[in-house]
Amino acid sequence: MPEPGTALVFSAHAADFVWRCGGAIALHSRMGYQVTVACLSFGERGESARLWKDGKALDQIKAIRRAEAEAAAEVLGVHRLECFDLGDYPLHLDREDKFRLVDLIREVQPRFMLSHSQHDPYNTDHMQTTQVVLECRMVAQAWGHDPGQEVLGAPQLYLFEPHQTEQMGWKPDTFLDITPVWDQKRAAMEQMNGQAHLWEYYTRVAQQRANHFKRNSGGQSGGRDCRYAEGFQSIFPRTVDEL
Repeated sequence: MPEPGTALVFSAHAADFVWRCGGAIALHSRMGYQVTVACLSFGERGESARLWKDGKALDQIKAIRRAEAEAAAEVLGVHRLECFDLGDYPLHLDREDKFRLVDLIREVQPRFMLSHSQHDPYNTDHMQTTQVVLECRMVAQAWGHDPGQEVLGAPQLYLFEPHQTEQMGWKPDTFLDITPVWDQKRAAMEQMNGQAHLWEYYTRVAQQRANHFKRNSGGQSGGRDCRYAEGFQSIFPRTVDEL
């Protein structure tokens, strides 16, 4: 029996993986993939305004955001949620933090990886995450790093959609139909009470991307129907046997 596929998602903050690629996670989990999410911070300083306004302390906020991420991960069928608790605003990784990520990448041996857009002037934690991911992917491929570990192959890195797409230089080249798992994604979003204002926003994003999926799958000439979709930008060339 073939081993299950694996995927690795990098999330700068506790909720990023839910808004931006929750559908991809749920869909691939349903397909039998073991999806690991590496959550680098809880977004406790910069993405928890409601909790600060409610008078919560830092440790309380981190605990709340962790619980939200864990609940959302369970809804989406995440195989493993790895919380690094590196702090946010700004997110900073030292050499040892990066090597921890390299160890995780080599352990998971993902068939593909997901991360943020490479440019984000509104939230440098996001683009810092992807810069680190590219660096760690490179190190994980190096035979001279921790000889004896299984060396990484060449998994595709897909960049999920940023919040203000027009400002990020993000250009999707892949659309994924997430209609079969939309209810799971919506339920996972609703676990993120610290950012409830984004529930409807990301519902609209998914509906808009569904229109793009339909147009690019044949449009009025035999295009597939789709109600909800997610868009991704690939970093590396893709090798295929059929277009």
